[in-house]
Amino acid sequence: MKDITSQYQNADGTSAPLNTRSGFVAIVGKPNVGKSTLLNSLMGVKIAPTSPRPQTTRKGVRGIASTDETQLVFVDTPGVHRPKDALGKYMNGEVQNALSDVDAVIWVVDLRHPPADEDSMVARSIRDLRAPLTVVGNKLDVAKYPEEALRLYTALLEGRTGETASVMLSAQNDVTKVAALRESLAANLPENPFFFPRGAASDQSREQWAAEILREEAMKKLRDELPYAVATRVTDWTERPDGLQRIEAEIVVDRQSHKGMVIGAGGKQLGAIGAAARKQLEVFLNAKVFLGVQVVVIPGWREDTEALRELGYE
Repeated sequence: MKDITSQYQNADGTSAPLNTRSGFVAIVGKPNVGKSTLLNSLMGVKIAPTSPRPQTTRKGVRGIASTDETQLVFVDTPGVHRPKDALGKYMNGEVQNALSDVDAVIWVVDLRHPPADEDSMVARSIRDLRAPLTVVGNKLDVAKYPEEALRLYTALLEGRTGETASVMLSAQNDVTKVAALRESLAANLPENPFFFPRGAASDQSREQWAAEILREEAMKKLRDELPYAVATRVTDWTERPDGLQRIEAEIVVDRQSHKGMVIGAGGKQLGAIGAAARKQLEVFLNAKVFLGVQVVVIPGWREDTEALRELGYE
């Protein structure tokens, strides 16, 4: 996972003492517990898509938070679940990849509910890790019995020998607690050169980021199981001399019958998805955006490894 882009050296080529700390922090948990919301709060800027639907995150998304002396590389991961198709297997694989070489782990749990089978799956995957672990009990503001719930989650880690801490918060609202968590993680980073340029906020390309914004809005507006049969990609991005960002994108579905559902009567559904995504893009880009969206059909793309690769799931 780690790829140091620059080393510290003396003028004669010998190694210089490090004066910076950096490392990777994986954020794991079952679907819909607030992992992406926590990442965005830790970053102070939107990096990962969020929606009320589970499994919004499909890829490991890196958020990069740097100060003069520290660099935290947060890796948001898909929710751990029992996969039903090749896409689901890819998503679970992303979690294992993220855990393979990290300096710390955040396990996000939902304090509104006791642990479920998927939480036990997560606990088994992290119990034997040597990296320091922080159990983040999320949604504190709406939980009735948060202390009891947190005890049940931490009990799943019985036998763990690595350093373990816990905190309860609301990832969406507890600015002070989120900041304290970030500072605690930064204080315990190992000595390393920075892995990414100091001003970077994410390792996503602008096209990948915009595609995820579009998919987020599609997931919010489409009903039933249809959101999980949807992928998105940006096919062209042009900046005009007047500053207008012209973006062409596709919403990909796996059945012909789904195409009409995404478009909607008179194109209203597609128009609403595109308008909502365009508003988000204009806010974050601080520029006028033209967003052209088409719906295309790739039959059975969630089970087609070549199609998954073309759509960026590789």
